[in-house]
Amino acid sequence: MKKIAVLLHGNGVYDGTEIHESVLTLLAIAENGGEAICFAPNTNQHHVINHITGEEMNETRNVLVESARIARGNIIDIKDLKVEDVDGLVMPGGFGTAKNLTKWAFDGPSGEINRDVKRMINEFVSSKKPIVGLCMSPTTIAKALDDGEFSVKLTVGTTTEKSLYEIDAISEGIKSLGHTAEMKSVKEISFDMDSKIITAPCYMMEANILDVRNNIKQSVDKMFSLL
Repeated sequence: MKKIAVLLHGNGVYDGTEIHESVLTLLAIAENGGEAICFAPNTNQHHVINHITGEEMNETRNVLVESARIARGNIIDIKDLKVEDVDGLVMPGGFGTAKNLTKWAFDGPSGEINRDVKRMINEFVSSKKPIVGLCMSPTTIAKALDDGEFSVKLTVGTTTEKSLYEIDAISEGIKSLGHTAEMKSVKEISFDMDSKIITAPCYMMEANILDVRNNIKQSVDKMFSLL
């Protein structure tokens, strides 16, 4: 049975991991006969957002503890994940990837990245083990690989279809780090053959849950075809 690491970064689209994308990722891994190993950094969230009002709340939450809600408690600290023990990596989206793993949401591509996340992504690429980056997570992949050793193809969506987000600006940020930003719809994936990185827009585009489900399954199916 193939073991797939799933990187979570909180619980909820606006300050953590996108829950639909996370659950559909776990489903797609199981459908391929794989075992998901959920993990997250043991750090505090950048902030906590009221998901009804969109306003910031006066409280502090831990990324690992909040991620455990999605993983039903079966989760490990990123420091305890060994790349040699798993076969691939999936990174669901949500703004936690750009707030808790990097600071892209506030400082763009120049924002800092969690050192453990950077190390881990580089180890996966160096080991030729496939990575799936969903939604906003390709920005974290781009930032992790910003030292020039790897130049990869990534997507966060397309400017030719409806999106609530600045696809063009985010794509330009990816390019500024030395990578190629491809325009892909929610019905498509981007695949960098050399690095074995698969990326998909998911909720970066105006999409329903079935669109997102199919986009994730397409990505995870591609990952398993490489295994």
